Amino acid sequence: MNISQLHKLFLSCKGVCTDTRKITPGVMFFALKGENFDGNDFAADALAAGAKYAVVSALPENAGEEFILVDDTLKTLRALAKYHREQFSIPVLGITGTNGKTTTKELVNAVLSTKFNTLCTEGNLNNHIGVPLTLLRLNSFHQIAVVEMGASHPGEIRDSVELAQLGFGLVTNVGAAHLEGFGSLEGVKKTKGELYDWVMDHNGVVFYNADNSILEDMVASRGLSKTVRYGVKEQGVRILPVSAEHPSLALILKDGTNIDTSLIGSYNADNVLAALSVGGYFGVDLNKAVKAIEDYTPSNSRSQLVKTADNVLIVDAYNANVASMTASLNNFAATSFPNKVLILGDMYELGAFSEQAHRDILAIAHKITDEVYLVGRGEFRKVATPSDKVFSSSAELKDYLSENKLCGKTILIKGSNSNKLGILKEAL
Repeated sequence: MNISQLHKLFLSCKGVCTDTRKITPGVMFFALKGENFDGNDFAADALAAGAKYAVVSALPENAGEEFILVDDTLKTLRALAKYHREQFSIPVLGITGTNGKTTTKELVNAVLSTKFNTLCTEGNLNNHIGVPLTLLRLNSFHQIAVVEMGASHPGEIRDSVELAQLGFGLVTNVGAAHLEGFGSLEGVKKTKGELYDWVMDHNGVVFYNADNSILEDMVASRGLSKTVRYGVKEQGVRILPVSAEHPSLALILKDGTNIDTSLIGSYNADNVLAALSVGGYFGVDLNKAVKAIEDYTPSNSRSQLVKTADNVLIVDAYNANVASMTASLNNFAATSFPNKVLILGDMYELGAFSEQAHRDILAIAHKITDEVYLVGRGEFRKVATPSDKVFSSSAELKDYLSENKLCGKTILIKGSNSNKLGILKEAL
């Protein structure tokens, strides 16, 4: 069966699914393989749960026509997504970067949604599986698409942008993350730059933060001509000071426009300006764009402010690398919040850089407060001082905090999602 034929069957379905726990009637199930699972083993269960077809790389006994045999289910999923994308002529904006790509994607979508019917990446489904799943949600209703693209190895962004056939691109920033896969910061730059390369080769438009010297160099070295610049300094934007009474980001544009967000952290100003830049290019009314940004409420432990009966929490525990951890700590240090406490989770995939990276972060933390709690499999433990409280898991720390209550504190919770720091909110 070729892709054209498979696409016709896909159009008769109600979307695709790769998880038998999330099957809804009429979907096409793809039996993907992982290190610890083989979706082929669950294909029959998917059909029993209501899937219309099951795309598999191994047929069960007595398989009927509802089973579609292919050589590689992941390659087939991606090929189907590319073919489906090519049926639509709408503009597609790809967003990548070391930090802030999900928040930027959400803000851009909020702004564009005031004028267009948008397709947007759900959550952070931004990898080699998430991107094709997003593209397969495209339909005739959509007028523009915003696709988030992540990467942990060279070539992943190139593969994603080719799949999505980008006309527009935005790299939020470039920093030290996934160094086990990239090898160095130069490796990160090269991979993120794959988005710029595609957009340039296809006569598209790049939006970039002109205040960021790394991005400025990446754009200049490629001779990109179709660019839209933004940035706090670039646009003469003033960021208002925060306080315990008004902790969220507020800024004033050069024309005097006030923007009062629900985001925590001055570093989010770049994400706001990125959204305004994209919106402006596509003709979104500034007042509507500002309102969309002000109405946006962060979720999923991203720059969230949570006030409990006992404490004020700043929860930024969905992702962590050296750059994002440093930005969060520096922002926390600059605030006038009283009685500061830090709960930090290990950073991962840093390879040989890991121990020094955790040592550097801890040095910043100790300049902010003496109350530091560390969580994880051992990265922070290697460099912890006697005054630090170290726990192997968030569950262990949660038990400790239940017995040793913190009250009247302002607590920054920052770490990689795999540390599951979000469960600590219940104990604070």
